[in-house]
Amino acid sequence: MAQEILSMAILEARPGKQEELLATLRELYTMMHAKGYCRDSLHCDSSRPDRFLHLRRWTSSAMRTEAQVDPEVHRYWQLLPELCTIPIVYESLEKVFES
Repeated sequence: MAQEILSMAILEARPGKQEELLATLRELYTMMHAKGYCRDSLHCDSSRPDRFLHLRRWTSSAMRTEAQVDPEVHRYWQLLPELCTIPIVYESLEKVFES
């Protein structure tokens, strides 16, 4: 079985764009999951409601590669700069340990 790949990004909503960002991410996450690319979760920073932690569990390296050339995925990715900044991205995180 292919190994999942964990990635993470920090997203900061542009002023007045938070609701549009959330709606866009909800659509993107739903589509990505339906295509079998990944599972996503979004977490809000309780001290800064415009800042979000995005976690993505890619199904496999092959599925990540497929998503990266999918025009439907690109349509969403191209919207993001209008809705948020992404100051931190980690493409592949490796588990050190788990308790």
